[in-house]
Amino acid sequence: MTITETRPAGDAGGTAGPERTEHVDVLVIGAGVSGIDAGHHLRERFPDKTFAILEKLPGRGGTWWTHRFPGARSDSDLFTYGYAHKPWRGPSIATSEEITNYLDEVIEEDDLKAVIRYRHAVTAASWSSQEQRWTLDVHREDTGETLQMTCGFLWMCQGYYNHTDPHRPEWPGMESFKGVIAHPQTWPQDLDWEGKRVVVIGSGATAATVVPAMAEKAAHVTMLQRTPTFVAAVPKTHELAIQLRALDIPEEWTHEILRRAYIEQFNELTRMCQETPEEARQFLLGEMRPLLPEGYEVEKHFNPGYRPWQQRIAVVPDGDIFTAISEGRASVVTDTIDTFTETGIRTSSGDVLEADIVVSATGFNLSALGDIPFTVDGDPVDVSQTVTWRGIMISGIPNMAYVFGYFRHSWTLRADLVSDLICRLMTTMESRGARSVTPTLRPEDADMEIRPWSEPENFNSGYVMRSQDKMFKQGDRAPWTHMHEYAEERHTLPAADLDDGTLQYR
Repeated sequence: MTITETRPAGDAGGTAGPERTEHVDVLVIGAGVSGIDAGHHLRERFPDKTFAILEKLPGRGGTWWTHRFPGARSDSDLFTYGYAHKPWRGPSIATSEEITNYLDEVIEEDDLKAVIRYRHAVTAASWSSQEQRWTLDVHREDTGETLQMTCGFLWMCQGYYNHTDPHRPEWPGMESFKGVIAHPQTWPQDLDWEGKRVVVIGSGATAATVVPAMAEKAAHVTMLQRTPTFVAAVPKTHELAIQLRALDIPEEWTHEILRRAYIEQFNELTRMCQETPEEARQFLLGEMRPLLPEGYEVEKHFNPGYRPWQQRIAVVPDGDIFTAISEGRASVVTDTIDTFTETGIRTSSGDVLEADIVVSATGFNLSALGDIPFTVDGDPVDVSQTVTWRGIMISGIPNMAYVFGYFRHSWTLRADLVSDLICRLMTTMESRGARSVTPTLRPEDADMEIRPWSEPENFNSGYVMRSQDKMFKQGDRAPWTHMHEYAEERHTLPAADLDDGTLQYR
């Protein structure tokens, strides 16, 4: 690590510049699940490289730091959401606190605490081909200080949504509502809902989490949804995990066995959803019916118009939302909002939902590369005009990789695959004596069809469709495509050809 002192501007009326510039070999942006995974791989594969992890938030965990709403938990099993190198010892579906405790163990075991810089927000990133390095402007939100950091390789692990600006629709009459309107992403920690009437607007994973959690002590919770979502009840603790742990076998064995079991289970569900979607639909509906009261309108409230897995399936541990509905503590209304009133919400059908608290579980806004402005040799980069390379790098941007996980499998399965490929790429650069690598379209790619970041027939959740215009694109051929499934990428990414002419080394 190198630190160079620089003088702030001292002329009258001048603006003080950065007080120091620090150089590291690799700079990781984000200390969530992906960033901590990157740190582990760098420690293991390149013990002599210097690196730092910059995190805008006050603590580690990313999503698990931001999301503090009632019942915040995983909607993926932790045997696959956890890291391949770190056995998971808890229940399959885990709370936010359990997940951050797990991340703390990884930080401790890999000695990452000293390299993580919290409340360090990157405000600009500039590449110089002459210097063969990145220069980042960094704002320390705790001190107000402005820093500059340089690095040879930039590893973007900042996640995929804006942590401070959630999606907040405006509905008629909101200003007249006398109660509290809360968004899960900016949850007020002093909010008391005991004995209160609650309406949760939304139907996705967050709504499916908040509803049963609040129903434990609220007077009643109503989930008001415009359209249904497929919901799958899964055991909080897998029966196989209980059996294996009873045998007192090593946790590493239990972790690997359960990891493989969950992977194959989701591979089969994904295959069914893609190849025989109506069969998958009936399977999911059939799983829900016995968990709800006799005669319940399952088709109306839990049967979306899209095919299974065209949007995420909401996973609920031990069917907790179905239990809350069956016990009368929660209910589902499928309708649209006409207007807020002083005491609740009137739907388009004319029904009035009385509420003391309204929870707007309406999703988030996607963030392209952390919404950081990038320049390459002084030219601003319009990310929306670039093309992805294997869902890991971006055309025309040197020495920069990003991590984006799966929608249908656990995020971390892909984070591990991406980390392995980035490390292999760095090794390839070293063997070639190259200081930069840039994804570049080949002459034979000149006629390539440019497709949207996410094709609606593949995955069309609202937060994805709202942000298509700001995201990078994909092509119609390898390696300029992404959104592949884990069953495929577990083979293709480790075997990816790094010398196929799509990467320019210098």
